[in-house]
Parts: sequence; C-alpha cells; structure tokens
Amino acid sequence: MVESNGAHVNGASHPASKPAAEEPERKKRCLWFEEELEEDLRWVFGVSKILHTGVSEFQDIELVESGPFGKVLILDGKLQSAEADEFVYHESIVHPALLYHSNPKNVFIMGGGEGSTAREALRHRSVEKVVMCDIDEEVVNFCRKHLTVNAEAFRSSRLDLVINCARAELEKRTEQFDIIIGDLADPVAGGPCYQLYTKSFYECILKPRLKEGGILVTQGGPAGILTHTEVYSSIYNTLRQTFKYVVPYAAHVPSYADTWGWIMASDQPIPTMSVDETDSRIKQRIDGELKFFDGQTLSATMALNKHVRKSLAAERHVYTEETARFIHGHGTALKM
Repeated sequence: MVESNGAHVNGASHPASKPAAEEPERKKRCLWFEEELEEDLRWVFGVSKILHTGVSEFQDIELVESGPFGKVLILDGKLQSAEADEFVYHESIVHPALLYHSNPKNVFIMGGGEGSTAREALRHRSVEKVVMCDIDEEVVNFCRKHLTVNAEAFRSSRLDLVINCARAELEKRTEQFDIIIGDLADPVAGGPCYQLYTKSFYECILKPRLKEGGILVTQGGPAGILTHTEVYSSIYNTLRQTFKYVVPYAAHVPSYADTWGWIMASDQPIPTMSVDETDSRIKQRIDGELKFFDGQTLSATMALNKHVRKSLAAERHVYTEETARFIHGHGTALKM
C-alpha cells in the first residue's frame, strides 16, 4: 500500500525535463499510498511518514501522515478516514438521522471503532447513551491511543463501549434504540461485515431493536456516477423492501476519491425539513459548530443527480448472503 519510489513511481520514470530546483522536494517523497479501486483504476497519494502500525486478529492497521490529507487511518490496505476530511463522512452518517428524530435519547453504533461516529452522536444534548459495538478490540485500542481528536468521546460516561460482533450483540440485547447507525466496513468478499447489509439481518435482527419511530442509518459505499451500482443501489433497494420510508443521500469525500452514500430508513415518515428548520434544530440540539452540515448542506446531500436517482428507482437486486455484491479489492500490502 505504501511503496518506495526511488527513480520510479509505479514503473513510470520522472520526466528528464524536470527542473533541477524541484529535485530536493521530489526526493523527500519516497513513500506512496496505493489502493486499487478497480482492476484498472488506482488511488495514489504521497505519504511523508508511517506513524504507527499494528496487526489484529481481523486486519492490518496503519496510521500514516499524508501531505494532502494529514493523518490517515488504513485498515487492510483500504483507507478508512483522513484527518483533513473525516468530518464530512462522520457528520453525514450521524446528524441527519438524529436531527430528523423528534428526541433521540439512545444510539447503537455498529462498528465505528475509531470513535468519530460516537464523538458526533455525543454532541447531541438529548442523547443519554451511545453504545459503540465493534468486533476488533485492537483497532479500538489503536484509535483510542493515536487518534487524539476522539479522546473526549472515549472518556465520556455516556459511551458504552462493547467489543463484539454487532449482529450477536443486537441478537442478545432486549433494549430498543431511537437510532441505529451502521458505520461498518465496506462489504468485501470474505470480509466480516457483508452479512450486516442483508435483508434477513435488517428484518429479523436489527428492526426489532428499533423503538417506534426509530431510524436506521447506514453507510452504503461509493455513490458516484460510475460506482453507485457496486453496492449502494442494492443496499438502498434492500432497505426499501424492509422499511416503509427510505431516504438516500450522498456527499463528496475527497480522500475517498468519490462521492459517498448513506441511507436512512424507518417505518415512520422522514419528512423533508426546510433549511431554516434544520439550522434551528442544529442550534438547539448540538454542542459546538459543525464543520460540514447546515440546512443548505443537508438539502444538497439529498439532491442526488438524475442518473443516480433513476438507477436507484430501477434497482431490483436484494442483498442476501447468497446474492451479495462486493466492493472491489482490499488495496495492497504495506511495503517499503
């Protein structure tokens, strides 16, 4: 995933006409992050320093420093979040659902090991309890130690940190939640999370754990013009078969090199809020100033382009364990 360039980067030599004055700067950048997004498409950016590495029972863990994106968390060769723009993803996955709910008091997070989703949920004054359930204790401890931006969230008395499979945890619990958040890894072949996007999971395990009027929100993977049919449209249609009201929305996340999608679902209507009403709820309910979301931004994230809207409306695939769709690849191994 991070490789030395020497005189070449991915086999391409530097142009001979490169000005000599730029030579010292070029030599400083000897590491590159590379993630294979498709068989013939890769995402590459410079890495100035490898800060920390670790290995868990489930995945490799790296934290690197990147010029464009600051500190970057990488799991199994796939970029998870970047310091420069993680607020786009985490504000998007948390705040719409909590703002649409009339009075959210308890939240269950599936995954979310880095702590950023819990951090955003805990900003809501009405929230009395956040359960964060992640299967990988090593990732949680790694992030707690190295991602200091979430230190306050991890120390909060309102946070109940559980190390377990989210499916197993929801099966054994009897309490119900106002909000359930699916901050899960992307569904990849052989990965641990794809079963948590299936119709049977939503119907039989998750839905009974929602209170009346409760809202599920899940990340749905890439939602761009060329990528939304990988898994996003299928997850959307699967939720449409399970809940009465389903709302897709999306935003560009620069470090993901794509538009990213989320989906809200409920058996109670999710009415459209005006810009002024959204801004009023943010002011009344949330501590501190949001970096990404306000009334105009929420409206913009829900205004999907025509091509994606038509594709979502036409999607008929239902996500099951037997018919699962997967996102391509795992990235490359960390190497010098």
